[in-house]
Amino acid sequence: MAVSMRDLDPAFQGAGQKAGIEIWRIENFRPVPVPKSSYGKFFTGDSYVILKTTALKSGALRHDIHYWLGKDTSQDEAGAAAVKTVELDAALGGRAVQYREVQGHETEKFLSYFKPCIIPQEGGVASGFKHVQEEEHKIRMFVCRGKHVVHVKEVPFARSSLNHDDIFILDTKSKIFQFNGSNSSIQERAKALEVVQYIKDTYHDGKCEVAAIEDGKLMADAETGEFWGFFGGFAPLPRKTASDEDRTVQSHTAKLLSVEKGQAKPVDADSLTRELLDTNKCYILDCGLEVFVWMGRNTSLDERKTASGAAEELIRGSDRPKSQIIRVIEGFETVVFKSKFESWPQTTNVAVTEDGRSKVAALLRRQGLNVKGLAKAAPAKEEPQPYIDCTGNLQVWRVNGQEKVLPASDQSKFYSGDCYIFQYSYPGEDKEEYLIGTWIGKQSVEDDRVSAVSLATKMVESMKFQATQACIHEGSEPIQFFSIFQSFIVFKGGLSDGYKNYIAEKEIPEGTYTEDGLALFRVQGSGPDNMQAIQVEAVASSLNSSYCYILHSGSTVFTWAGNLTSPDDHELVERQLDIIKPNLQSKPQKEGSESEQFWELLGGKSEYPSQKIAWEPEGDPHLFSCTFSKGNLKVTEIYNFSQDDLMTEDIFILDCHSDIFVWVGQQVDTKNKLQALTIGQKFLEHDFLLEKLSREPPIYIVMEGSEPPFFTRFFSWDSAKSSMHGNSFQRKLTIVKTGGTPTVDKPKRRTPVSYGGRSSSVPDRSQRSRSMSFSPERVRVRGRSPAFNALAAAFENPNARNLSTPPPVVKKLYPKSVTPDSAKKSAAIAALTASFEKQPPPARETIIPRSVKVSPPTPKTTPTPEPNSKENSMSSKLESLTIQEDAKEGEAEDEEGLPIYPYERLKITSTDPVSEIDVTKRETYLSSEEFKEKFGMKKDAFYKLPKWKQNKLKMALQLF
Repeated sequence: MAVSMRDLDPAFQGAGQKAGIEIWRIENFRPVPVPKSSYGKFFTGDSYVILKTTALKSGALRHDIHYWLGKDTSQDEAGAAAVKTVELDAALGGRAVQYREVQGHETEKFLSYFKPCIIPQEGGVASGFKHVQEEEHKIRMFVCRGKHVVHVKEVPFARSSLNHDDIFILDTKSKIFQFNGSNSSIQERAKALEVVQYIKDTYHDGKCEVAAIEDGKLMADAETGEFWGFFGGFAPLPRKTASDEDRTVQSHTAKLLSVEKGQAKPVDADSLTRELLDTNKCYILDCGLEVFVWMGRNTSLDERKTASGAAEELIRGSDRPKSQIIRVIEGFETVVFKSKFESWPQTTNVAVTEDGRSKVAALLRRQGLNVKGLAKAAPAKEEPQPYIDCTGNLQVWRVNGQEKVLPASDQSKFYSGDCYIFQYSYPGEDKEEYLIGTWIGKQSVEDDRVSAVSLATKMVESMKFQATQACIHEGSEPIQFFSIFQSFIVFKGGLSDGYKNYIAEKEIPEGTYTEDGLALFRVQGSGPDNMQAIQVEAVASSLNSSYCYILHSGSTVFTWAGNLTSPDDHELVERQLDIIKPNLQSKPQKEGSESEQFWELLGGKSEYPSQKIAWEPEGDPHLFSCTFSKGNLKVTEIYNFSQDDLMTEDIFILDCHSDIFVWVGQQVDTKNKLQALTIGQKFLEHDFLLEKLSREPPIYIVMEGSEPPFFTRFFSWDSAKSSMHGNSFQRKLTIVKTGGTPTVDKPKRRTPVSYGGRSSSVPDRSQRSRSMSFSPERVRVRGRSPAFNALAAAFENPNARNLSTPPPVVKKLYPKSVTPDSAKKSAAIAALTASFEKQPPPARETIIPRSVKVSPPTPKTTPTPEPNSKENSMSSKLESLTIQEDAKEGEAEDEEGLPIYPYERLKITSTDPVSEIDVTKRETYLSSEEFKEKFGMKKDAFYKLPKWKQNKLKMALQLF
């Protein structure tokens, strides 16, 4: 559709060039820009055009246009808004989705732009009304409906307006009351409190009291009595009567109408298919609540305006109060529109002309305006970041039937025929965080897959759902997985009994990797912290010009570099060669100049690809609220989402295309928590966004209060909110009454977390061990099993252990109160720490360059250091300290060197109180025996309790 210069209203010049919202009000049938200071303020007598521009990850700009009609606006103004919307879309290149918004029946997408709500004011410009300027506060009452966004409507200030199903807000001069109908949900009550906060800030300058009134509470407290006093005293509420606005349009079969010469005529068809839509025509799809106008790419501007008018006429009947009009352009249809058809091709051959957009750009350019935003911007090329602390502790098990067994060798070497479970612990913002996952090999059997997921789920359940769970399939590993393992190798075949039985039954050749056999590995990754070697079929067609390879047969080793590889890729090959075939000299091969022996091992030359393997790119995130019942999953998209949209009673899905996150609130019952992975898998099956999702992307189960950084990065995250207790309503009520987010008593990390080793506040990765951190308070060796501590004395010497085995981790404990005695101890530990830092231990995945390689490691034999050697001195100090600290585990007074006092002297009401103690931690001065007697538990169990529960127990014993 060509756009004439006269079709562009001057008010729209420069519109849609950058992300954000732009609003115009219709005045004398022309659009007039609304000042940004007035965004969100709508008048009942006016009509508006709203443009929402979103910058996508692809670099393109997406446009959504809404025209909002106040209840008192004239028909002519409403018509002008509809026409101007079509013109604005044409000016932007004919790609936008257009929505008709009627006051009181707005779409959730529209309301999401103006959170928490919009409260239209009486009056208007074009209608001749005057904007009401209130001199004195007038008592008003509003009804609130909605679980995700709130529809707010002013209702008469009368008892008859109240009912048991909805939530009402009574705004008086000195206090705002929220009345919660007995049949309303917790989530609806919480969302209504956001409206209360808005009214408090907008109309009371944030200075007034707030009260929550529960339906059915009668006169139980003073605030309830005060509320009913405004209505002349309490009396039973009438049953809710259905009004015109409450009635819903009866569901009926979608009807397709063709618009010809301004008339909508039914299309005769047995079923709805894409083939029914002609690019030279406009159509109306009547779905009851939703009425779609489909505009063919080759239709004129006048034809599109006519079709919009026909849709307006269709819903003008009195029985269609809630119907919404959504206009879509051929080639840019919404997911909801496509879903109405029985068949819709994934791609359609639509010639999208740039003619209209280029003409608009030329006009704007002549006027001296920047028109860069009207064209598709180049997508930002970003290296994926792991967004996780990579200095933690890793433990891996291989699944064998119903059991998990420790790998016999390096825990970063996996077999494609097996399934694995990994547990990774790392320092979070205020506590140790855990990621428990399953890795499912492509050749693994179904029984092992089911067992792996079941065992991992039980591990998460045993940790009281405080860990993030991941389900990862071979070939779809996320950057977090590779960053945790650093060096990762996948071999063909498998070791589990299930896999071996399967190939025996099917009489499949064994094919499991052997060191002396023929094997070809593709090497990939971005550096030493992210490198993989994947065994592929040892044939020439497995090669790729964009990768390097390792080929070995017995003692013969070749490395092959594709013509499109870089020096960094060549370095990765050398590093992986040190692991796969150490101490053997390789024969380098460059693409195009290979030796005959190389091709003989691969069975001869053949064609092979040159393009890199395509990984699923991360898409624009979409958040969905989930309802799962009797195996059926229903989802509702949350537009323009934020952290506040995550309700603690619900389960949500964050779809990033390449990854799926299932967020589970604290108040979700255990049965539904255990179904979280099933919900994620159901979501993939349905593919609600019709984006051809892979059936095997990583699925993460994220528990509220333990959200990992690679999830929270999609939000402006406040960790204090996710650590609050109580239901959504109780949490929000606390915030509204106190006027801000409550302060959560959370200790702070002493050292900032380095994601990917790029934090300027953390030493360079080459200067510290990957799995080592130090605390001036205390040094404690933490291993993956009791026997692991025995490696502490030898971890300084890389020759004394298998380099693929992690060194023991020195755990960082968070600050505690310091006393004179503990200060002495801290000083001693600090001195020991300083001696360690002079000669840092090697990283867990240290790989010695081949040019300076030492003799092979002997893992089973621990060498004895020379009597006066530095290794002996340092190892002895560490081992001695380790034994002492382990012996004192769970005894707070011993850990900190605190003196012991009897309970009677530590009580707040003591007649002989102890001076010079930390009064916030009186319980720490009790002996272990007296502590257990008073609290009924040991100290280590007590300090695992939530802070509020600790304080409650201390208050009962007069220690707080």
